[in-house]
Amino acid sequence: MKATTPSSTRWPTISKDIAALPVRPNLADYDEACAAFTWDEARGGLSGLPGGGVNIAHEAVDRHGAGALADREALRFVRADGTTRSLSYAELAEETGRFASVLRGLGVQRGERVFSLVGRMPALYVAVLGTLKHAAVFCPLFSAFGPEPVRQRLQLGGGRVLITTRALYRRKVAPIRAELPDLRHVLLIDADDEPEPGTLDLAALLDDAPPYGEIAATGPEDMALLHFTSGTTGKPKGAIHVHDAVTAHYATGRFALDLHPDDVYWCTADPGWVTGTSYGIIAPLVHGVTTIVDEEEMDADRWYRILAEQRVTVWYTAPTALRMLMKAGAERAGGHDLSALRFVASVGEPLNPEVVVWGQEAFGLPVHDNWWQTETGGIMISNYPAMDIRPGSMGRPLPGIEAAIVARDETGAPLLRDGEIVLVTDPDAMGELALRPGWPSMFRGYLNEEERYRKCFVGGWYLTGDLARRDDDGYYWFVGRGDDVIKSSGHLIGPFEVESSLMEHDAVAEAGVIGVPDPVAGEVVKAFVELKPGYEASDALRLEIIGFARKRLGAAVAPRLLDFTTALPKTRSGKILRRLLKARELGLPEGDTSTLEVGR
Repeated sequence: MKATTPSSTRWPTISKDIAALPVRPNLADYDEACAAFTWDEARGGLSGLPGGGVNIAHEAVDRHGAGALADREALRFVRADGTTRSLSYAELAEETGRFASVLRGLGVQRGERVFSLVGRMPALYVAVLGTLKHAAVFCPLFSAFGPEPVRQRLQLGGGRVLITTRALYRRKVAPIRAELPDLRHVLLIDADDEPEPGTLDLAALLDDAPPYGEIAATGPEDMALLHFTSGTTGKPKGAIHVHDAVTAHYATGRFALDLHPDDVYWCTADPGWVTGTSYGIIAPLVHGVTTIVDEEEMDADRWYRILAEQRVTVWYTAPTALRMLMKAGAERAGGHDLSALRFVASVGEPLNPEVVVWGQEAFGLPVHDNWWQTETGGIMISNYPAMDIRPGSMGRPLPGIEAAIVARDETGAPLLRDGEIVLVTDPDAMGELALRPGWPSMFRGYLNEEERYRKCFVGGWYLTGDLARRDDDGYYWFVGRGDDVIKSSGHLIGPFEVESSLMEHDAVAEAGVIGVPDPVAGEVVKAFVELKPGYEASDALRLEIIGFARKRLGAAVAPRLLDFTTALPKTRSGKILRRLLKARELGLPEGDTSTLEVGR
């Protein structure tokens, strides 16, 4: 079945001129790069452990700290007052070694899980890489989690060690500590001289820790990271990633983010989210660039100051953040020198076409969308610096990634014919996005849930659960999660397309769309809209926005119902929780809301 009206019919292609770009892209010819690429060739950009094997921390830190990049800034932290503190690659190698030594002194064994409940501060980055050096497994948690999601994940993940702050421990861990018999050690970053009962002073332990010595030997398939991804109604899933994932982090940092040796790079993702690990820590460090870390939460003027004052060249952020900047007005960017910025990319929620084009006005650069999941561990589909952009499209698959659109039957299951999965070949026909397994950052399982993991694969493909379409030229377009798609009078309507159309209205800052039951149509489209400053909700404005959408989408696809809201429910990674909108609208159970953005 055809998807709703393609965004490409309303938004012109943004053409690229390679000769006009400030640096030559790492991926200058897409077809040539795909034809020549192999994962073994990508591994050639890494050094491997001296005795054989691969370890993420070695590739990200130790090889640089002992080489020509020893004195280069690895991490530059921006404090609340705008001052900075930095760690060179050599200093980061030493500090992560001491953390690994602390774990060894505590008796932490290979493969045991070390959790963090910490914001963006130096101790977190040291803990991630020190844990990997010791061949233990790192699992980040959102610092905004309440006690229940913290308890649930520590229990499911078998957490042995937790790194946190005094305040977070008191509010979120101490009340549930008795329910966590496997949690042996809680390390407080700011214990001072009086640790909380049942905790240890991390600073004191680090001061007394001897050098770690030779990094622990790990193989490509040894478990390195555990990332929890929320279910809609069931318990969270712990996605397992291995040390060989660093190969994909390296390749995608090179191609999708176009990292070059002298870049100053800023990824705004929360460290509790997979992007904050894969692309806020690993990928830039593997490339030996300088990474900016903002210790504070988002503020439009603060972010523009950081971009200007820190001379950021490559910026990776979320659509929600960009929409908030757009809501504040492009003129806010005009007062800052953003001349160093050469590449802007976004992930977390599909990027509305209007935001892509707005980037040109605000930064002099379009925003490059890309697509991936916690389970894929790295970017799978992207818009590249040298490739024309079709606003609203996810782009084209990375070299080494084989993607396809899978046909679905009337129940939503993959369509099989003679035991073989049926692929959609017609341009712009909708189906489920699927990937051929085999890339290095592919998750290796859900912790202790083998059956749940096996169900993700059918007929030699990993089924993503996302509905998409592919156009004549191989660009992929997100339609919606499989359970978000609206079925109305025989039409399958993708919420993202409707939301993007609503955002074209001058009054609309953000929009979320769901299907609500209707006795005739089955479902009708209902929209929830946040307004830009200067606009007030009214019946007249409601009718105006609905009429605006009908002109662009047609009456069958445009919203029939519209409510105004001051805050759409979102995850901290920026995804609009449409299922939560629907649950609240229909009075249904809300399911797992542990990743819900604070205040939503």
